[in-house]
Amino acid sequence: MPNGKAKDRFLKPLVADYEELLGRFQQTESVRFEEFTAIWRNMGFSSVFYGSLAGNEMREFCHLTLTMAFNYFLPPYSFQIRVGGLYLLYGLYHTQLASPKEKIRIALKDWEQIQKFYQDSVNSQHYDAVYIIRKLIAENAVLYTAMPQMLTFRVKKKPQHHKVCEEFRDRPERVKDLISTDMLQEVANIQGHHERLKASVLERSSIAVTQQDLPARLHSCVLEFLHWQDRHENHGDADHLVYAEEKAQQVESSNRAQLLASIKTKSYGCLAEASKSRRHRQVEMDTSISGTGYIKEATKYHKSRAPSLKARTNKNLCGEGDEQKIQYWLLSAAEEDKTALKRQKRKQSFRW
Repeated sequence: MPNGKAKDRFLKPLVADYEELLGRFQQTESVRFEEFTAIWRNMGFSSVFYGSLAGNEMREFCHLTLTMAFNYFLPPYSFQIRVGGLYLLYGLYHTQLASPKEKIRIALKDWEQIQKFYQDSVNSQHYDAVYIIRKLIAENAVLYTAMPQMLTFRVKKKPQHHKVCEEFRDRPERVKDLISTDMLQEVANIQGHHERLKASVLERSSIAVTQQDLPARLHSCVLEFLHWQDRHENHGDADHLVYAEEKAQQVESSNRAQLLASIKTKSYGCLAEASKSRRHRQVEMDTSISGTGYIKEATKYHKSRAPSLKARTNKNLCGEGDEQKIQYWLLSAAEEDKTALKRQKRKQSFRW
């Protein structure tokens, strides 16, 4: 698989040479292989592989040449350009210097288009293109793959996009092919015969079922469509740019509206329920101030601490308030007991 340096160095010159070759082939207005080979020899296109490349670099370059040439073998290019792309693949495959030869990769998604192209060539009796396709398949020059490019695990690669050449694009000419000069002449003959039959059968020949100037009207419609198609192709890029700008403005307006909506939702949304760890922070709604919902916090944010041993003892022994319940802890006798004890001692002293 070609690396990034090989692509950057050879991609643009290859595309320029391919378009020059196919442009000359388009001017011949033919799909014959001999016309293509004459242009190939005149340009000396076989020398595209001559240079200082060798070994793996030459194989990578051959792979790149076949990959870029294969793009001209697929839609949306015209039938003549696709035939030229097929001849180009055939010439590049047989003149490459890689050994063994690098094969032409055909992905599964492109095989249906190739089969349709082959059938159209057979129906149109373009046997040059039919022979080249069968020749490449018989020589085992085709590598049937699932993807157009080789995929590598966990390797980031820049995606390669083929820029379509507008000069080679297939123009829809079904209307022009349908309304041809022979067809208009046939319509005029049929209408004239219809008018003669109508005049011989009907007494009143003024009865008109069809339009008198039908061939002229059809020709005028075809010319109008062709002029419209030319104007549409010339101004297609400008219309695309205008549409892209309008789309960008719509996306920007939509993003701005979504941003404003999210800000309003956050501003006027309901208060979230407090978590279990913050339930001690009681939030009150004070509606006495001019009818507005004034919110204040009634508690402090400092962490509450457990009361000390002294505070718990005072609380248990003493009541809360001015009046305290005093419990007397007597470590000696009461005054009445002391008086009674003194009297008893005196009586004993008198006895002695």
